[in-house]
Amino acid sequence: MSLIARKWEQKLLNQALNKKESQFIAVYGRRRIGKTYLIKEMFSDRFTFEHTGYYNVSRKEQLSGFFKSLRKAGLNSDYSCPSNWIEAFDLLEIVVEQSKAEKKILFLDELSWMDTLHSDLIPALEHFWNAFASARKDVVLLICSSATSWVIDHVLHDKGGLHNRLTLSIHLEPFQLSEVEEYVQSLGISLSRMQILEGYMSLGGVPYYWSHLEKEMSIEQYMDYLFFRRGALLKEEYDYLFSSLFKQPEIYEKIITALCQKKKGMTRNEILRATGLSSAGSASKKLNELENCDFIREYTSYGQRKERLYQLIDPFVLYYSHFMAQRPRDPQFWMHQVNTPAANTWKGLAFELVCLLHTQKIKDALGIGAVLTEEYSFMVRENLEKGIYGSQIDLVLQRADRITNLIEIKYAQDEYLITKTTDEAMRRKRSDFQRTTGSKKTIHLTMIAPYGVVQNAYANNLDSVVTGEDLFR
Repeated sequence: MSLIARKWEQKLLNQALNKKESQFIAVYGRRRIGKTYLIKEMFSDRFTFEHTGYYNVSRKEQLSGFFKSLRKAGLNSDYSCPSNWIEAFDLLEIVVEQSKAEKKILFLDELSWMDTLHSDLIPALEHFWNAFASARKDVVLLICSSATSWVIDHVLHDKGGLHNRLTLSIHLEPFQLSEVEEYVQSLGISLSRMQILEGYMSLGGVPYYWSHLEKEMSIEQYMDYLFFRRGALLKEEYDYLFSSLFKQPEIYEKIITALCQKKKGMTRNEILRATGLSSAGSASKKLNELENCDFIREYTSYGQRKERLYQLIDPFVLYYSHFMAQRPRDPQFWMHQVNTPAANTWKGLAFELVCLLHTQKIKDALGIGAVLTEEYSFMVRENLEKGIYGSQIDLVLQRADRITNLIEIKYAQDEYLITKTTDEAMRRKRSDFQRTTGSKKTIHLTMIAPYGVVQNAYANNLDSVVTGEDLFR
């Protein structure tokens, strides 16, 4: 299968390959996002050396595996297995020098797994790059890891011998809806955009989660196949996800569990109280790591006061917390959840999350794709003495052209019917926003609904409508 999407990343990698100096490239991102696939599709038939670290084994076993990869790459039998990483990279130098390839492409996959307790991996890697590879013109060193925080701490932000040594870093992010659509089509499967949207609300843009879809399956059947049948492929994915990324996964899971309870997010102090974490500095580091892995985002909420909030933005984790954490045993659990109150509540939250992950598409649909905007949420408590009813606004786009869009996000399985009650609620939100902020800008009321809205008198009070189709642009 040819590469789907990743056009920008492919361009960057090809540009690096064509440069006249040696290149040191890091590709990182969460588990299952397609890092290894991207690199192998582009370079697999050109590798001078390729090795993947072993998960949760000793340094001796890591070195033994590395030595096997060296032998596969052409190292002759005169050499014995190295006893440390300095010796291992000395042998890699021999493999490079023996190669007749124009570019010596070296791929170290899951590098963080090779960095075992008391390992000398990083000093050895530093010496290999600084004293050998960077002095040549023909080495392309590619490192890859699912442990995003490890890459950032030990390579991107290293204060030792690897400081500022990377020539290119690529953070591989989840697919957008349009890219999932392209991927599904490449599998020879025909799904409507609304079916893909439903799937995205559960699976997000992680390519691997979509890769086992079969032609005869509905999205509901696929969810049962992935998560609930006996031996389901992703039944244990949540636990593996965090244990593969972090050395103390239970702490990160506590943070995620706390954030799952709060739709709008939590302040850092609220997270500290909810999780029992004692160190604000340690909590900040872990929050940054979760953000770098695309699980959460930090954003601004305005209202009576300005707050910095952390919010869960991973659709799979949200789905897990609602339906999988209790380990249901029904192999057709999801088929039996259709139109239940629990499923409908989740769909409202999940659709809002998908919209937040596609704010640029929303801007494009509004014709303001190139307009500078500040994006935030808004919440204010009731204060009738000041004429404030109490409001929460899902998304605010404050535009440089002196217009502010107040955006209401509503999930419905058909065109959304705006009633008198809905209309009054939206007008109250506009009033609350103006009274609280004192804004003199023009206020536009915008609604996002998968199938748009029913055209009635109340719909005419909206300034704009964005549909699910618009999120695929």
